[in-house]
Amino acid sequence: MEKEILPTRSALLGITARYRQICRLRSIRQLAESLAGWAAFYFAGLYLADQHSPWAIPCAIGAGSFTVRLFMIQHDCGHGSFFKSRRNCEWLGFTLGILTMTPYHCWYRYHALHHAHSGKLDERGFGDIRMLTVAEYLALPGWRRLLYRAYRHPLILFGIGPFILFCLRQRFGYYLPAGWRKERLSIYATNLILLALGLAVIELGDVAAASFLAFHLGSMAFAASLGVWLFYVQHQFPDAYWDKQGDHDMVRAALHGSSYYHLPAWLRWLTANIGFHHIHHLDSRIPNYRLADCHRENAVFHEVTRVGLRDSLSLAGLKLWDERRRVMVGFDRAVRA
Repeated sequence: MEKEILPTRSALLGITARYRQICRLRSIRQLAESLAGWAAFYFAGLYLADQHSPWAIPCAIGAGSFTVRLFMIQHDCGHGSFFKSRRNCEWLGFTLGILTMTPYHCWYRYHALHHAHSGKLDERGFGDIRMLTVAEYLALPGWRRLLYRAYRHPLILFGIGPFILFCLRQRFGYYLPAGWRKERLSIYATNLILLALGLAVIELGDVAAASFLAFHLGSMAFAASLGVWLFYVQHQFPDAYWDKQGDHDMVRAALHGSSYYHLPAWLRWLTANIGFHHIHHLDSRIPNYRLADCHRENAVFHEVTRVGLRDSLSLAGLKLWDERRRVMVGFDRAVRA
């Protein structure tokens, strides 16, 4: 079967270049709306949690949802697509990293590697979700297959795992390469500010430490799970693109290795248009609020994998990449093959 002939990367970037313009007022408005929504849910929920009210739970969900939106703005800062000034993007990204419990410089270093190696079978493991090929899985001893199965179980992948990543693992720098000094300092600085803010809220707000931790970690658990789910859906679908270094194509990796997650309007707003992931991977300099226009006005971006909200639930059953058939499959189908 012959590969579909796609436009060249330079031709596509010629189209997307028209959408890179950053509107300072629009960025500030988006930031203000997001911070206001987060603060309203967070501090109302914190008060209710200290009063042992069950209404703290929906507030935690609301605060977690706006944490995801703030993370998307932090994400744009990393790509230099939120403010024209790189310095302003760096400062805002670091500040938002405190609210999202994500050390900005460390996260973005890994995220840049994810963009550079997206769709490369030989370069997996940089800021992505661990995925094995069928051959790699079948070559593992039984106990390591069991570990991989546990890792890819929805309860771990979208529940326990995201919480451990955002709330615990990102607090430590021991896993970083030796030369990543700036990234290591970002972790330590973020941790110190988080500790100071937490103590200030408990002391000045007269909130019990247990209530504060329960609410804060609960909202972060929801945000982390939602964020990992969005990332998963945008890269793990049946006909996703993967190739080895010599055959890798950057255009295919962007348009066919990233999905178009078609969400209702309110979810597109809440997630800052991250569902237009195919365009974002092609040109990460486009501000999130211009992605929808770029998609709608250019038919070349319509012939991609479109995943609906209801359809996306079935993607949790995908576990492995079948190199022979070039599709993602579940464990049962891999073993039968």
